[in-house]
Amino acid sequence: MTFSLLSRPALRAAALGLGALLGPLAATAQNAALDARIAKLAAAEEAKVIAWRRDLHEHPELGNEENRTAALVAAHLKSLGFEVTTGVARTGVVGILRGGKPGPVVALRADMDALPVTEAPGLAYASTVKTTYLGQPVGVMHACGHDTHVAMLMGAAEVLAQVKKDLPGTVKFIFQPAEEGSVPGVEGGAKLMVKEGVMENPKVDAVFGLHINAATEVGNLRYRPEGFYAAADVVQIVVKGKSAHGAAPWTSVDPVVVAAQIVLGLQTVVSRQTELTKAAAVVTVGKIDGGVRNNIIAEQVTMIGTIRTLDKGMQQKIWADVRRTAEGIAASAGATAEVSITPQVPVTYNDPHLTAQMLPTLRAVAGPDHVQLKEATTGAEDFSYYAEKAPGLFVNLGGLAKGTDPAQVPSHHTAGFKIDESGLALGVKTLATLAADYLAQKHH
Repeated sequence: MTFSLLSRPALRAAALGLGALLGPLAATAQNAALDARIAKLAAAEEAKVIAWRRDLHEHPELGNEENRTAALVAAHLKSLGFEVTTGVARTGVVGILRGGKPGPVVALRADMDALPVTEAPGLAYASTVKTTYLGQPVGVMHACGHDTHVAMLMGAAEVLAQVKKDLPGTVKFIFQPAEEGSVPGVEGGAKLMVKEGVMENPKVDAVFGLHINAATEVGNLRYRPEGFYAAADVVQIVVKGKSAHGAAPWTSVDPVVVAAQIVLGLQTVVSRQTELTKAAAVVTVGKIDGGVRNNIIAEQVTMIGTIRTLDKGMQQKIWADVRRTAEGIAASAGATAEVSITPQVPVTYNDPHLTAQMLPTLRAVAGPDHVQLKEATTGAEDFSYYAEKAPGLFVNLGGLAKGTDPAQVPSHHTAGFKIDESGLALGVKTLATLAADYLAQKHH
């Protein structure tokens, strides 16, 4: 038997090579152990998270009015020892948890506002809150699940606080007001949070968020790289014609008829002028206002609507197509059409590299068979503003009771909207594990 003696430099090199091999293995084992602790802690939070959610559901607040909600969140974060800032973008709350080791910064976001919807009876903790919105008396209801988002992020904060010493980096918790939008002329939501520096000091390296979905069965997560939710733009078209007596229409340029033709013409922007194999798009006219009397042809008609796109190039093309179509139709009748388009919310864009990086985490927390690639959605979400400042990943969490037909469930933003609370523990585990795994991966 022959032995080969290695020199000291060779031994050192061999040792370094072995260390390089064992290092990632040890790190992976540490991550797995931490993730297992997080899963156990998240399960233990379930009853507390459900209780928070029910309290928030019974006491909903509209955008920029989330004072009670913000106070509840701030008190909870302070009790955990976080650095807490209140009054961000009016009623927003930001908490900072600094881990036991140096590393990057990851942000987790939840939205806090409710909607001007009167809740259908049936729940023991149903909202009976009433208010006035844009001059109209309305009920207030968490009809989109933001109460669950707040409760789950509060739970994730408590979980991560208990593993603080093992976190190689910092977690920033963003509790945001007014995701559903502010009243006209009032800035708010994620756009104002970003404007006031929520993604800085410390600078965020990646941001995660989730939205509960009433049509996705509990226990499931749904993701999509690139365009997840659509950009939403407000379009206003003012058609100006010539007023006349309703009995003599030939002496007028009737803006009501022109407006009707424009509505029909706009349907061709999507159906005949847009490359729908590339991405979905929507042009919808939601309101038409013109005239005051049955026998007077109006001088002017105003239309407002929404444009939804998932691709920035298509967005610019559709804007141009809407202008050309409206202006051309109006000109053909001797009228004019003034078109104004106001960007409201950008595309919610999931960074492809970050999505691929964190997909194993999603599969680990929910199980490989419970993580599905979803189709793009033409709804909008102002999480997009955070994802413009740092790579972002936004996912859907199941909130539909098992065995229920999704087609028979009331949709989001309606009086009958309901969530199965058995899915909330998975949301807590998902948020906490995404943060921990991202920090660990970047650290190593």
